[in-house]
Amino acid sequence: MSSPGRRTVLASLLTSLLAACGNRGTKGEGVTDEELLAAAARGDAAAVRDALSSGADIEARDDRRRTALLLAAAADHVEAAEVLVKAGADPNAQDARQDTPWLVTGVTGSVAMLHALLPAGPDLTVRNRYGGVSLIPACERGHVDYVREVLKTGIDVDHVNDLGWTGLLEAVILGDGGPPYQEIVRLLIAAGADVNLADRDGVTSLAHARTKSQTEVTTLLQAAGAR
Repeated sequence: MSSPGRRTVLASLLTSLLAACGNRGTKGEGVTDEELLAAAARGDAAAVRDALSSGADIEARDDRRRTALLLAAAADHVEAAEVLVKAGADPNAQDARQDTPWLVTGVTGSVAMLHALLPAGPDLTVRNRYGGVSLIPACERGHVDYVREVLKTGIDVDHVNDLGWTGLLEAVILGDGGPPYQEIVRLLIAAGADVNLADRDGVTSLAHARTKSQTEVTTLLQAAGAR
């Protein structure tokens, strides 16, 4: 083969090698993001740290638009969440269902995760797909400790969701009137909740409590001035 011919073949080989290296680099970045998401989902704080150090995008999304911080928060992996928060992860990044890392703490009721996310400056007014703030699902689910802690943040105790319900209304309507719900009602009253706010049908928490034969809750509401 002539010298010019050899140079042409070598140049072609070099071009192919460079292209292959470039493709591997692009693929590697994608795998790194996937590794970050997987590490956060399983709560592997060390792997989360390594993935970030390797250049993973801290706000990378999975196929449901969940970030690493949301995955960690949903599974209550506090240490992994702390690593992400320290690295600057967004506590307000919404997924395809409008959940955020902060909002899911109201669902899980994790006080530890609440405190892990507070340094990130979560938006206390951000709303879930039902138009509610994190306090409301916590009231619905009977998460007493969470309600106690989140009320200390200054969250709107009388926020009304798209169903026309406040945290107090949800605690009564969707609760069973047992000790956890009684304590949540006490906490909401102490935080200044308007006990006379009615739902969209004009029915108050007191009326709902009476209808559901929630004797203790009825007594608490009456003592707070409910009509």
